[in-house]
Amino acid sequence: MRKDEVAVRDFLRDRGILDLPDWVGHYRNRVLPAYLAPLENLGVTDDLTSPSRRGEGAVSYIRPPSADLPFFAAASARDPRPILVHEGIPGHFLQLTLAWAHPDPLRREYFDSGPIEGIGFYAEEMMLQHGYFDDRPRTREILYKFARLRALRVTADVRLATGAFTIEAAAKFLQEHAPMDRGTALEEARFFASTPGQAISYQIGKYQVFKFLADARRVQGDAFRLREFHNRLWREGNVPVALQRWEYLGLEDEIAELRKN
Repeated sequence: MRKDEVAVRDFLRDRGILDLPDWVGHYRNRVLPAYLAPLENLGVTDDLTSPSRRGEGAVSYIRPPSADLPFFAAASARDPRPILVHEGIPGHFLQLTLAWAHPDPLRREYFDSGPIEGIGFYAEEMMLQHGYFDDRPRTREILYKFARLRALRVTADVRLATGAFTIEAAAKFLQEHAPMDRGTALEEARFFASTPGQAISYQIGKYQVFKFLADARRVQGDAFRLREFHNRLWREGNVPVALQRWEYLGLEDEIAELRKN
């Protein structure tokens, strides 16, 4: 994991994809301690630091190797990089760290799952398209499985919120269609039942980022620079994409539509 984390930093710099300040801490794996194991079903067991701990390293607590690892742990055992890219560098840990260094104190503290999960999901696609996973073609299968799961979560989220799914029905749906182990499916269903709208934020957020990217290229023309776009997106990533788009490109149509509603 240590080598992979350093390699992804070098890849981002060498390809001119995204600037990564030297003061940003590292994202490391640690074996999940026994006292944290009962909390696994509450979400990802990561310590991504905080605004007051900016510059410290992040820790991802993982299960030790075994023959019956659950869905995400099994994916990491095959290749840790897809989850590294989403949760660590250049995903959540880097994005939150840069946002926590924002000069505006309000933006340092504001948090919106939509753009944050959208950027994390976009980071996977970004690294795939730039060839980061070309050395291990089978790793693409992991990324495609993750993408399929995010699409299935939309159905589960909406049906849970409308009462069309019970928690048990949502778990069965995810278990059969992802497919995934029952334990992970049940954890997902319980979490999404308690946080309506969170599960759709991955897919919607990624769509908004891609639309923002396409609009920036169209509006700026030959002046468009991908690294500049990414640097701004990551720094401003805690606030809604529609607001970022208005500020960066002067396009107010999405904001006007929101005001009407």
